[in-house]
Amino acid sequence: MSHDLTTQFEALLGQRVTIRLHDEGSGFRDIVGVLESAHSLRNRHGQLIEFSHSEIFIWRRVIAKA
Repeated sequence: MSHDLTTQFEALLGQRVTIRLHDEGSGFRDIVGVLESAHSLRNRHGQLIEFSHSEIFIWRRVIAKA
């Protein structure tokens, strides 16, 4: 699955996405921003957030309002 996800994310480089990650413990955390690589995004504060594909619970592309 990681290879498929890498291919999908590479097609979305430069686009806004939201990713829900399994958090340590029993919860989840969401990260939102512009995808910079298959393993990182830049949030609205300019921070580069890196993630592992094994942490991903669900993700989607964020479509801008018209």
